[in-house]
Amino acid sequence: MTTSATIAFVGTPNSGKSTLFNVLTGLRQKVGNFPGVTVEAGIGTVTSHGKHFQLIDLPGTYSLSPKSRDEELTLAVLEGREPTLPKPDAVVFIIDGTNVEKGLFLFSHFAELGLPTIVVVTMIDAIKAQGGALDDITLERELGVPVLCVVGHKGIGIEELTDQFTRLSEFSIPKKWEDSSIEHQERYASARELAHLVINISYNDKRSELLDKIFLHPIIGPAVFLIVMALFFQSIFTWAKPLMDGIDGGFGWLQDVVSSSLPEGLFRSFVTKGLIAGVGSVLIFLPQILLLNLFIVILEDCGYLSRAAFLVDRVMGVFGLQGRSFIPLLGSFACAIPGIMSARIIPSEKDRMATMLVAPLMTCSARLPVYALLISAFVPATLIGGFFSLQGMVLGGLYVLAAVSGLLIAGVFKRTMFRGSKLPFLIEFPPYRMPSLKSLFVTVWNRSKEFLRTAGGIILVLSIVLWAMTEFPRTNIPTGTASIEASRMQLEGSFAGQLGKGIQPIFAPLGFDWKLTIGVIGSFAAREVFISVMGQLYSADVSASDTPLREILSKAIGLPTALAVLAFYVYALQCISTLAVLKRETGSWKWAGFAFGYTFILAYGLSFLVYRIALAW
Repeated sequence: MTTSATIAFVGTPNSGKSTLFNVLTGLRQKVGNFPGVTVEAGIGTVTSHGKHFQLIDLPGTYSLSPKSRDEELTLAVLEGREPTLPKPDAVVFIIDGTNVEKGLFLFSHFAELGLPTIVVVTMIDAIKAQGGALDDITLERELGVPVLCVVGHKGIGIEELTDQFTRLSEFSIPKKWEDSSIEHQERYASARELAHLVINISYNDKRSELLDKIFLHPIIGPAVFLIVMALFFQSIFTWAKPLMDGIDGGFGWLQDVVSSSLPEGLFRSFVTKGLIAGVGSVLIFLPQILLLNLFIVILEDCGYLSRAAFLVDRVMGVFGLQGRSFIPLLGSFACAIPGIMSARIIPSEKDRMATMLVAPLMTCSARLPVYALLISAFVPATLIGGFFSLQGMVLGGLYVLAAVSGLLIAGVFKRTMFRGSKLPFLIEFPPYRMPSLKSLFVTVWNRSKEFLRTAGGIILVLSIVLWAMTEFPRTNIPTGTASIEASRMQLEGSFAGQLGKGIQPIFAPLGFDWKLTIGVIGSFAAREVFISVMGQLYSADVSASDTPLREILSKAIGLPTALAVLAFYVYALQCISTLAVLKRETGSWKWAGFAFGYTFILAYGLSFLVYRIALAW
């Protein structure tokens, strides 16, 4: 598809920029993976009057005097210095209608770039709710560019904006500020004066003020935060279970259909054990991954996430970090890769390094399938106090253990390798808003799609490789041998069996047999691979192909070993992709290797300790 032009979206954080981008592009977008991307940078397309336009959602910035890497990227793209992207043909500059002063201050710097621009003012509905209005005609005259009023989540002004894309000639070069050399204070005073001129009401968000009295209260605020986090983890298990059971049943049915339709032999084994079992054993956890992403996005969009960062700033300060580190660490619970990349928003280089090195300790969604499998196999689904699930409490405990350990290790790093003075913590509180359902859907879908695309490809390849390793070389099995015994003999004589038995002595002190050893080694490619490996290796021990994997493992390994595996995955570095991102973000394989080394030592040590305690218990 040939694009007619490239249009960049520029604005301050929390200006409604990404919401508008999501509304325009829908599912026709991807996450930008070029250097300088923060948590996410969107690249999407929109079609208007038969013409295709590439839209770039640049990271939000407060000024064009970069203090962080996301701000550096925004400036580099606008100046045409980013080698992976063309210089934008035009810019859509987003101004938050509830905070025009802030938007105009950024615009005063942006105008000096001399790019064809149209200004879009968002959240006009919030201004109207206060009985106010925007004088867009005066704003157009003062800025020298067209001005549109848009309410993205309601679809207001969207058609007018896309129509403008087909008339790029109407995008104008902004008027430069009277004196580009004036100080920030004077520049902001000019922005405030213009804001008062074009908006006839002072925006007063009484709802946000009232909610902040609750959520930021020194006692009530932390209590609410703990409740939110508890519900966060409880829902992952409780709400997802019906969907997980449905997917599990669907893949079991598919295996039975394929097995009955194909003649016995290698090809049937390849399809049922290599493809269906490998991919299906991971897809069963898709509902939990969707829920995890959904809750994180809701916390972001409703405005609570920045408050949470403020609440934990004091706690983070004990470990030498600032509240801003909370956002990358929380994002790492979905995936360490965007979490590590989002650390670019941290101004302090030493804080950024410490945050990146402990981000892999946060329990990412790739570990969730491993946790869910073992917890469902060994922890009874009982209720504590008639409400809290014991399984959910165990899951939450693993998350807490990882988070507390990460903070403790960050404190060690900050007092040794990255010692230095702590920069002041400044963060903006956006107004509380109801998240846009469409924007939620698009964001969650794209994050989950990216996760499945990456994990699914790896899992499919490794499932095929593992199937081949379990089926070759062919073992000479005596005629009349029972099917279970035949499967066991073939597995032990295969390449997988030989490799697992060769490495197994290293993991024997943890209670791992050679099958678990193969699973752990394979999961360094992707944590989810552990599930498919277990499905293939341990399924040889049962006669019924539709026996759930959790039931197989509950009989194949003991509780001490299961606890040791859980402990190992609390600390073990997630995947090869994480190492690659650490290398790119730190600029050295030294730090990537260091992260792998210290997390492996921690994982091995805790697993050994847990196994020995469980045996003695």
